[in-house]
Amino acid sequence: MATRQADRHGWLLAEAIEWLQGADRLQRQFFQLGRAGDLPLWEPPVDMFGNDQAICLLIALPGVTGERLDVRLEPQAVVVRGERSLVNHLAAGAIIQLEIPYGRFERRVPLPYDDYRLADMLLQNGCLRLTLERMS
Repeated sequence: MATRQADRHGWLLAEAIEWLQGADRLQRQFFQLGRAGDLPLWEPPVDMFGNDQAICLLIALPGVTGERLDVRLEPQAVVVRGERSLVNHLAAGAIIQLEIPYGRFERRVPLPYDDYRLADMLLQNGCLRLTLERMS
């Protein structure tokens, strides 16, 4: 009986640790705690590919519409900000699981040079694709 109870406690501890590690991973990936007011609440993940002539960024923005999105080129950075709203057709129901962040977001991505122009921008399938071409 004691071994069975020890096995159960070990299993519960392992399960709790796994949940905590998952929560920590999500927090590091999406949320910046300690921000309030009109400041961004989360940062979307970004993939970046490039060469000497151009850079392509792929930014995960599930459920974000073009009207809720702002893209700006700054010296040696591109800044993407906006808001992801909670789906209102399910607002009356209870939240069972919520892993994709909502609210205001901002992502500042440093660029290797400061002379880019926005050549193409496409918001499709929950991702924003930006193509930046070097001007010199």
